[in-house]
This record gives sequence, structure tokens and C-alpha cells, in this order.
Amino acid sequence: MYKIKVEAEFSSAHNLRGYKGKCEELHGHNWKVELAAGSKNLDKVGMVLDFKFLKRKLNSVLDKLDHKYLNRVDYFKKANPTSENIAKYIYDRLGDKVPGLVSITVWESEKSCATYDGE
Repeated sequence: MYKIKVEAEFSSAHNLRGYKGKCEELHGHNWKVELAAGSKNLDKVGMVLDFKFLKRKLNSVLDKLDHKYLNRVDYFKKANPTSENIAKYIYDRLGDKVPGLVSITVWESEKSCATYDGE
């Protein structure tokens, strides 16, 4: 299987409901998001997918989160805006738009990330 990845970023604020600690308070992150796609075969050009296509699709979702207070985004009024739920949110919006979508990884810091792969 061939796998390719692209990265993009967005900035937003959130607070974690029910969390006993600092993250229950309003705070922000510069999130890094990694999209991975794969295929057993390459196209006639020799690619899984065009990187520009993947970046465009990913950014179309991230634009809806950029500079937002995530707790006010409809999806996150019910689902706590954790890194895990943000990864699922992005994956669900790209699943039928990105052939061979493998996973979405959301980094909230240089050392902390969560991945959702649809399983």
C-alpha cells in the first residue's frame, strides 16, 4: 500500500467540559492537522492523489474551525472539543470527498496528538 500525507494548520480556542484541570478554562491552540491517504495502486501519473487536491479538501474543513471558539461550533456543542473529537469531525467531513482516506491526526502541541482512522 502506498500512503501519502499532507499537513495544514488552524488556530482556535476551546475549553473541555467536565475536565478537572486547567483545560476546563478557555484556552487556545495552533493546531496541526495531518491527513493520510493510501492506495494499493498508483494513477497513470504515478501518484496516489495530487497533494494539491488533498490540501484543498483539508483546508475546506479547517477554514470552518479557524479562529473559532470550538465550543460554539454546532458539532462541539454535544461532543467535547478534544483532539480526538476534532480528528473525528475532520475525518467525517472528508470521508466521502477524499478517496482512500486513511486517517486524520490532530496535534494540539508539538508533543501531543490524537488520530482517528474511521474504525
